Amino acid sequence: MNSTTTLILGMALAITMWGMGLNLVIDDFKHVLRNPKLVLLGLLNQLILLPIIAFILVSLMPSTPEVAVGIMILSASPGGPTSNLLSLLAKADTALSVTLTAITSVVTILTIPFIVNIALEHFGGLGQDIQLPISETILKMVLVVIAPMILGMLIKRNSPSFSEKMERPIRILSVSLLALIIIGIVVKEKENIVSYFLDAGLLALALNVITVGLGLFTAKVFRLGKRSGVTIALESGIQNGTMALFIAGTLLSNAAYGIAPAVYSLIMYITGGLVVMYSLKK
Repeated sequence: MNSTTTLILGMALAITMWGMGLNLVIDDFKHVLRNPKLVLLGLLNQLILLPIIAFILVSLMPSTPEVAVGIMILSASPGGPTSNLLSLLAKADTALSVTLTAITSVVTILTIPFIVNIALEHFGGLGQDIQLPISETILKMVLVVIAPMILGMLIKRNSPSFSEKMERPIRILSVSLLALIIIGIVVKEKENIVSYFLDAGLLALALNVITVGLGLFTAKVFRLGKRSGVTIALESGIQNGTMALFIAGTLLSNAAYGIAPAVYSLIMYITGGLVVMYSLKK
């Protein structure tokens, strides 16, 4: 992958996480203390059940090594600002959504190298040739994910009016950069794109529907109420496509690994919209 694409991927993720930081305050994290059951359930779905479900699906459903690894990369990248936006539109528990996204953004810095390396070895047969160096990967993710988020929080704290003005432009820019990256991947892989979509589409749809359904089901079992249930469903089914593409294109330098995350990103907006409609239904 060329240096321009790598730069765009890094910028897109950094801008996305900065934008999320502009909407975060320290009090958001206190939500953990006030509602530990809600937060723990969301983290269980995102950090443990999501990779397990992805692993089972990829093991059972035939796919190319590139798609299999791409699905696992996606499962290692839960949450993201998109889930916060959809929770807001759905009039769900936005504070819970932001809290879960913030926590997973920090925790996945440590879990991503392990999940991705397992995927490369198990599905790609590449464990001996291509691996994410753990310490180097963690450092890069801290610089591109955590640092911009903290910067955004500092700006939010010291200049709340500026952060409010920047919210809409940053959201538009983040979505535009993600769309640009997806288009770039499609163009680069145009000769194989049809087969990739045929191969990745069903897997991506299955993972998305199952995780959204899991969120609604677990929320109902634990009697969380509709608002919190919708938030858990969105957090479970909406993944950080920008982060997944950054891992595929920058850390692994293989655009083919980004096909599944790109397909999933398109699907999740459709299912996410349906969840929003369900939430707003009287």
